[in-house]
Amino acid sequence: MRLADFILLLNALWFGGAFIQFSIAQGNTLKILVPREERGNPIAPTLQASVAFLGGMNLPIGLLSLYLLAVRPAFFAAVEAQLALFLFFAACHFSQFVYNVPILLRGGRVGVAYWPVLKGPMLRIFVIDATLFVANFAVAVLLTF
Repeated sequence: MRLADFILLLNALWFGGAFIQFSIAQGNTLKILVPREERGNPIAPTLQASVAFLGGMNLPIGLLSLYLLAVRPAFFAAVEAQLALFLFFAACHFSQFVYNVPILLRGGRVGVAYWPVLKGPMLRIFVIDATLFVANFAVAVLLTF
């Protein structure tokens, strides 16, 4: 398996998992984001329903990765198309990683605000998105040589 194929597989798995986490397992996501003592807050159901949008954005990205890996459409044979798509995937991971940086710099959870970036599921998300950003960007760089 080529490196690019492996990264496409990881993209498909990661973005597909994000769809499940945010769109199907919204209650679980709420437990990650909101401290136990605040889950009775009237805004909690709104937050829980809102995270479905995150899953909705992740699903087509994961499906695109899977499509490119499984179908190998003719347009994907062009190096320029591969470069553009791996930069796109890198940007997707980067955007999901970078928005946790200010929260990390604030110290993670502050009272009931924000979430703990450096422990539990959010640490895993933070690290995997950073790693997949670098991996997709590396494939794009390798395509230029």
